[in-house]
Amino acid sequence: MGFLRRLHLYGRLIRFSHTVFALPFALASVALAWPSHPVTLRTLVWILVAMVGARSAAMGFNRLADSKLDAMNPRTQGWELPQGRVKAWEAVLLTALCSLIFIYAAYQLNPLCLALSPAALAIIFFYSFTKRFTWTSHLFLGLALSLAPLGAWLAVTGWPESPRELLTPLLLGLAVLFWLAGFDIIYALQDYDFDRTHGLHSIPARFGVAWGLRLSSLSHLLTVLFLVLVGLSARLGVIYWIGTAMVSLILFWEHRLVKPNDISRVNRAFFDFNAYMSAGYFLITLGDLLWGA
Repeated sequence: MGFLRRLHLYGRLIRFSHTVFALPFALASVALAWPSHPVTLRTLVWILVAMVGARSAAMGFNRLADSKLDAMNPRTQGWELPQGRVKAWEAVLLTALCSLIFIYAAYQLNPLCLALSPAALAIIFFYSFTKRFTWTSHLFLGLALSLAPLGAWLAVTGWPESPRELLTPLLLGLAVLFWLAGFDIIYALQDYDFDRTHGLHSIPARFGVAWGLRLSSLSHLLTVLFLVLVGLSARLGVIYWIGTAMVSLILFWEHRLVKPNDISRVNRAFFDFNAYMSAGYFLITLGDLLWGA
């Protein structure tokens, strides 16, 4: 039971449940690559391992980088590192182990993924420092997660035969970038006062809550635009277009939950609606491809 309790604490430290955000987009990218590139069960398993490893390493690193700030922030003071339930050396070992798992999974996939794996880790680790010097930190977080669909595509295809072959995963990556940035702006509303007091940078801290929500809406409009371009690039059918319309409605309703004078439902907008959106997008993409197969 002691081991299981520690495992549970580590899972809470890296917010393992939040893997649901990026993973469906990686799987959607695999599905989009599948018609022209066979996908084996072995490849799919190693993609899943790589995704979990990379995201867990990123979260562990983020918790370490922000540990002093988290200890001062009333919203995060109860987290595992500030409370000492997980020691700093444990978080370091966990981050290192997850990084090695990611690199090993990349090795199992193909030489290109192995060669790119250190750069991917550098990008996802770098995000943790961006809020110290730029209000565009949300875009850097989006960039980190946008690597998921691009990496999954390269895991299936290997070296692209031409730049045109990368168009679909790049468009999906841009959709993920702006989707993530949009809801991270909403999430940052909770730390508006703390960020301004401690000189941290975010769009709400720089432009105010109302403008933060407007820029979040703009980000999600760009998300829908790039999802439309993915459908056109991959020549998807009616199921995809109906599903994309439903995804757009989910994003629209997410913005109905949070208002400049009422951010009490931020967590619901952050987790529930975005989990529905990412999982739903994967299912409608896969469904369309299977229907047209």
